[in-house]
Amino acid sequence: MLHQMERPEGIKKNKKRLGKGQGTGQGHQAGKGHKGHKARSGGKTPRYFEGGQMPIQRRLPKRGFTNIFRKEYRIVNLYQLLELDMETIDINIMEEKAIIRSQGRYKNMPVKILADGAQEFSKKLEIKANAFSQTAKEIIEKNGGKAEVV
Repeated sequence: MLHQMERPEGIKKNKKRLGKGQGTGQGHQAGKGHKGHKARSGGKTPRYFEGGQMPIQRRLPKRGFTNIFRKEYRIVNLYQLLELDMETIDINIMEEKAIIRSQGRYKNMPVKILADGAQEFSKKLEIKANAFSQTAKEIIEKNGGKAEVV
């Protein structure tokens, strides 16, 4: 069955051999017309090219500012810590339990505890992290826990 299958006649065409003499019909300029950008080797226009019109990235004004001293944190909310059945929680435990990412650019990024889910939080926990929001720290200490900055 399969070993007897053949392609239908004329389904596979030969590639055009451009620039191989006048007799081929694709000689001389090889179908590229007279001169110009598209006649050159590597003459492909980039996707952003707008036909000579002033490009959009140059028409739009520069906006904003990037603070190079900004400190980025891996964020953990209090409700995420409720799922753990432990008294002391540190960064290594959070990484093991996949509460925070630990690969790539996140590897050495500091961890900050935020107070989202504070209504349900009523556990006595000792939490070790790089930073705490003021509300999160108050809630942890109100429940008899300890918020320790590492």
